[in-house]
Amino acid sequence: MGYYDDTERKEAMEQESRETNRYVQPQKKPSRMRGILSSVISGVVGGALVLGVQPYFEEETGSNQPSYSVDSNTAQENSTNEVNTQPLSSTNNIADMVENLSPAIVGISNKQQQRSFGGGTQSAEAGTGSGVIFKKDGNTAYIITNNHVIEGASSIEITYSDGEKSEAELVGADPLTDTAVLKIDSKYAKAVAQFGDSGKLRAGERVVAIGNPLGLDFSRTVTEGIISGTDRTVPIETSEGNWDLSVIQTDAAINPGNSGGPLLNMNGQVIGINSLKITQDGVEGIGFAIPSNDLQPIVDELLAKGKVDRPFLGVGLIDLSQVPEQYRTNTLKLPNDVTEGVFVQGVSPGSPASEAGMKEGDVIVAMNGTKIKSSGELRKFLYSQTAIGDEIDVEFYRQGEKVTEKVKLSQKEVVNS
Repeated sequence: MGYYDDTERKEAMEQESRETNRYVQPQKKPSRMRGILSSVISGVVGGALVLGVQPYFEEETGSNQPSYSVDSNTAQENSTNEVNTQPLSSTNNIADMVENLSPAIVGISNKQQQRSFGGGTQSAEAGTGSGVIFKKDGNTAYIITNNHVIEGASSIEITYSDGEKSEAELVGADPLTDTAVLKIDSKYAKAVAQFGDSGKLRAGERVVAIGNPLGLDFSRTVTEGIISGTDRTVPIETSEGNWDLSVIQTDAAINPGNSGGPLLNMNGQVIGINSLKITQDGVEGIGFAIPSNDLQPIVDELLAKGKVDRPFLGVGLIDLSQVPEQYRTNTLKLPNDVTEGVFVQGVSPGSPASEAGMKEGDVIVAMNGTKIKSSGELRKFLYSQTAIGDEIDVEFYRQGEKVTEKVKLSQKEVVNS
């Protein structure tokens, strides 16, 4: 007749409803969930403003936050070829894509030594995040994640899609770009993710995020959204100071624990590393990922040297705007019209700044004729406009007098560990 009996249809619908309820409604765990939700934080967290010396401020640590990916055989091809990010026509293809990539997505536990009741120390989980296996080379495979996911760890534990666990070794990390590379035995790498060209992204393109929000109990959670904006800049605090991080904006749900997980285009390529979100009353769906194109040179340098070499000045920095006005006037004797710049809170012995005669209490206002209004601008200028070995003119005030000194920048000697 072309249709089936109405009674059979009702029974089928009731059976489907029972099956749906069985799988969709999890058991409630009130006390544990309250504990999880009470710990929800977001954004990159790290230490104080510093560029070569210890700062005044206490160091903060962070654990839950936002990967990138490269197949060793296709890295060159992906970096040059145009990437087609046209949405697929069927949501089933998204499910297939997620299923294929899931073995490349890992959970990361930051283990730190903590005091025990007996007076000794024991290893305890300080936070969790996500990561992506992006390269396999002989007996070794490599994972990319966020620096803040693993920062301060005494050991790093990886949880794979099949539930198996292993320890990972830190290859290198870069706090300013919130990037870290880990290595594991290649036998655990059941899949390797590839990266796409983030420079080809357009607002409105569909994307998928995969990660472990709120911990490993929700491992490999999949959320879908769109690219909300490209070429965004977000100010962050890191253990190496303030920095303006270049990011992609998305409305795909990103929560603590997603940090280090991938943002994928519809071809299943990693085009960003989920890193942070805005958590503010009245704000929803504003998350950020580090573009894959920005990460590639950082990852290459970490793989080669375990660190990122940048020009080193050797001064501790505080934005002049944070210095009390009375101190600026009476102690620093700054002219009334000098309200922006960077206060030097300390100078590393033997550093380029020390060799040039700079002292604590100097207020930097320009470099090579470019006005410097904040510590973030100073770092941005150093790391994007200069190179190791360059000689630059540093303009600063000392006791109300403007001074210009030539400073020869050296290689930073602090190595990530």
